[in-house]
Amino acid sequence: MGRSTRKRSTLANRAIAASAALILGGGGLVGANYYASAGEGWGWTGQRPAQTTGAGQSMSTIDCPDVGNELPEVPEGVRGSVDRELATLDTQITTAYQRFAENKERIESDPAFGEQQILTPLRNERLVIIQRIVALIDQEADQPQGLEAMAPCTLRADDDQSGDGQNGDGQDQGQDQGQDGGEQDGGQDQGGGEQGQDGGEQGGDQGNGGQAGNGPEEADFVDIQSVEPNVSTPRNRRGASRGTFTTDCGRNQNGKFNPDNVIVAPGVSNGAHHMHDYVGNQANDAFASDDDLANGETTCRNQGDRSTYYWPVLRLQNGQDENDANADGGGKDQNVGEIQTPAQVTLNFVGSPVSRVTAMPRFLRIITGDAKAFTNGDANANASWSCTGFEDRQLKDKYPICPEGSQVVRTFTFQSCWDGQNTDSANHRTHVAFADGNGRCQNGFRAIPQLVQRIVYDVPPPLFDGENPSVFAVDSFPEQLHKPITDHGDFINVFDENLMNKVVSCINGGRRCR
Repeated sequence: MGRSTRKRSTLANRAIAASAALILGGGGLVGANYYASAGEGWGWTGQRPAQTTGAGQSMSTIDCPDVGNELPEVPEGVRGSVDRELATLDTQITTAYQRFAENKERIESDPAFGEQQILTPLRNERLVIIQRIVALIDQEADQPQGLEAMAPCTLRADDDQSGDGQNGDGQDQGQDQGQDGGEQDGGQDQGGGEQGQDGGEQGGDQGNGGQAGNGPEEADFVDIQSVEPNVSTPRNRRGASRGTFTTDCGRNQNGKFNPDNVIVAPGVSNGAHHMHDYVGNQANDAFASDDDLANGETTCRNQGDRSTYYWPVLRLQNGQDENDANADGGGKDQNVGEIQTPAQVTLNFVGSPVSRVTAMPRFLRIITGDAKAFTNGDANANASWSCTGFEDRQLKDKYPICPEGSQVVRTFTFQSCWDGQNTDSANHRTHVAFADGNGRCQNGFRAIPQLVQRIVYDVPPPLFDGENPSVFAVDSFPEQLHKPITDHGDFINVFDENLMNKVVSCINGGRRCR
């Protein structure tokens, strides 16, 4: 896959670049933040001017290079072991973030304390794991170069807290559906330009807000009515596949949750560090094999669909504890509040505006969005937020404030191009891609049915004032501060052959099927 060259938002340019160095010992904290897109290869050499944390500067989180994004190829024989080591890196960041949160005031007044007690130990722990990853890959392929340079992390501020705020920055997102030929634009460059609420200015005194202590804050929300319509889609051309197939798998009324991620962290309990909603396959946990999924029960009305569909839960932080208040993925990972059951979940498979589609391979795995987009940058951030009645206005890095009578909507549009060979890839991205701006698959990829998930919630608008503040927020890794840009969806195709053939026939034939 080619190197991503998409335009980055002001937020990404300002706060997300490649980590180069951490000066350890006597002086102040010096480092550079990190930015890398999947598919950029082994030789990570990103540089940018160093940033220095001075006494009194407000830091909000820990920013670490995402090693997994730099692994486009890992030999199959060691992929499971590498995935488990990558999960260990996530756990190290979570643990370090907890130490940071407990000592935040001291770190702000004494940056050397943060360097010595948080960043230096974390760097050393990460270096050991990264060296293990290098050694594992070296057993069966050429040794990757440059990964050790990704061991250092930095402390960073939440840009939404600063006086310049985003004020709409990062929302040049105008859902162009084009998706730059697999460069993970998500086709949802969704934004709304100047969007009222003055971003950071309103949130400047909110700290990290939220009853979890790590977000969200007032600046993370925007009135949907202040957003200009920004949705556009490629027009259908001759040869387009215009049909749809809808599968009904419920709304997770039975309450299947866990903080695992069998795609990214197979064999690792609490690999996600946040709770997921599941519909469809009921055998899904960290230890589920393809055989387990093939034989699992399903909540889908059509029993030929045993696919698994999952996404981070949405919580109402209203002072009420959930059953997982003292559990992994819940309160232990600073995800608090009442889990909201969706009012509606729609799972549609749609076609290509320029060609027929081909069948998905069984056990194809697709992730849309990026759970670490707050620190990674928005290159892979594809989930969008809106309100019923306003879905021509989509947000990527803000939660919507919906008017009375309108409901919150999350939309996940999955990649629609497949490399024709692999059901997964080392970074879980490069085997699938988005179509380009004209709806065409590039680089020899072929069009497959495109999954579009729409999830609707009845939640009250956020309330930051008064004695009983209440906000809704998506679950996240603790250091991602419950930012809306971290929303993401996961899918494993477990359609049986006959039903998948029906899906393809319906879409290519221009019919609407269930």
